Amino acid sequence: MITSPQDTIEQYQKNGLWEGVLLHQWLQRCADASPQQLAIADQPTRTTLAGEPPLRLTFLQLQRASTNLAAQLLQQGIGREDRVIVQLPNIAELVVCYMAVSAIGAIISPLPVQYGGHELKHVDQALSAKAYIAIETLNGQAFAEPQSQHLSDGCRLLCFGQSLSLDTQENQAAASVLAEHQQQQSLSANDIFTVCWTSGTTGMPKGVPRSHNMWGTVGRNCIEAGDYQQGDRLLNPFPLVNMASVGSFLYPFVMLGCSLVLHHPFDPPVFLQQIQAEAINFTIVPPAMLNQLAKNEALWNPFDFSQLRSIGSGSAPLSPWMIDIFDNRYQKKIVNYYGSNEGINLFAKPETAPDAETRASMFPRFGAAGIDWPTAAARTIATKVIDPESGAEITEPGKAGELVVKGPTVFAGYWQTDNRDVFTEDGFFKTGDLVEICGEGDRFYRIAGRSKDIINRGGMKLSPAEIDVLLEGLPGAVEAAVCAYPDEDMGEKICACVVAENTEQPLGLDDIKSYLLEKGIAKIKLPERLELFERLPRNPLGKVQRFMLQDTVASR
Repeated sequence: MITSPQDTIEQYQKNGLWEGVLLHQWLQRCADASPQQLAIADQPTRTTLAGEPPLRLTFLQLQRASTNLAAQLLQQGIGREDRVIVQLPNIAELVVCYMAVSAIGAIISPLPVQYGGHELKHVDQALSAKAYIAIETLNGQAFAEPQSQHLSDGCRLLCFGQSLSLDTQENQAAASVLAEHQQQQSLSANDIFTVCWTSGTTGMPKGVPRSHNMWGTVGRNCIEAGDYQQGDRLLNPFPLVNMASVGSFLYPFVMLGCSLVLHHPFDPPVFLQQIQAEAINFTIVPPAMLNQLAKNEALWNPFDFSQLRSIGSGSAPLSPWMIDIFDNRYQKKIVNYYGSNEGINLFAKPETAPDAETRASMFPRFGAAGIDWPTAAARTIATKVIDPESGAEITEPGKAGELVVKGPTVFAGYWQTDNRDVFTEDGFFKTGDLVEICGEGDRFYRIAGRSKDIINRGGMKLSPAEIDVLLEGLPGAVEAAVCAYPDEDMGEKICACVVAENTEQPLGLDDIKSYLLEKGIAKIKLPERLELFERLPRNPLGKVQRFMLQDTVASR
């Protein structure tokens, strides 16, 4: 299944932006060049997580395991372009699944283990999936069987430990089955390989089809952003189901011959110990954890992080003071990522944004007309800002508009969806993100919020993301965010949603207003309502799901 137009394919291949290599072919190159090098390492807590001891696979073992699994899938009747849902935690089997599905030319749709029956049923129906792959138990509880109750009759349950096995031994029969299949098929790096799912911040998730070539370009950009070197050891704590992990870890580790260490679920003590024990060179850390490490050196100092060169983060604005501490006290580079499943692929690193203030909240305008950057990634994307209503391009700084992007990292449209309103007339993907042109020489973008996430208070459009950032340091709060609630006079007003440290003496609305006024915020942006929560709803990447906040607030 190819979704990219032929002229687009020819253009990107001619420019060298699409390399024409499938994921399993990258793996084969690693197995040939460095067969005994560590490829995949499970987290030390795998036994608790998945009921099995941790695995450590060399590139040769990973290649054999994927060949053997590919043969098993073929024997189960799964072939080219068949859709396979995979719902596994970050364990070796998940990486093997990616490689095996690539080898047979099928389409993998990875889901976070947090997804329940409601989401699973939606994905199955949308894909007309042929198989669902899972594990028997997760954290000591039955997993595959209960989840499979939500599948359609045409979707077969395949479970590791039952109908599927992970076998790292050489199997000539399996290799022959796979080789015969590949000879009969014409696999292409332009084929759709993954259907990942949007975070669902505006409703039910939407499928995002991406080809091997699209992922390969993202992988190259992430290699550049993190300064990966051949043979590096990478630690992935994010669910291996979307851009943040597939782009930053899955493709780069086989494209460059790195070792990939897995972590799940996020457990700070285990995570920090892995950085030391595995001599990690690069990892990604959520902003809140980076803030804790910067605030409290007692969390950092007991470990030997001498091999760690840089740390990626994103999904929310970073704190300048935190970046300053990591840059100057810990001597570790912080890279700020701005990406999406659809193909946004921007990053700010010391070489493009040296000062902490800029790197914390601004991203280079890669691909903007008339602006050059000394980075290969800038060649892989075109960007501009448009008025969300008129579509007219915005070129002046300080005026919020919708970011639109196109290029070899960008998908061709949502899965089986009317995509007429997804792209501009000249082929740019409408991201739904509001940005402002800013910074020295107008060379940067600052994220101002979501075009569908703006609070319209009496005609004044306000960014909830801006207020969220200010609330990060709110005394007496574990976490806080804002959302809109309907108002008869103003249309919408702002509600502060807070998880209090002390439920017996919770914060008051006046406390929050005073805190924000001290930050210099305009009074029109002050919350006019307060709702207390036990915890804020977040997606698997840790983003606050504002639509769920709004639904809860509206029902109270």
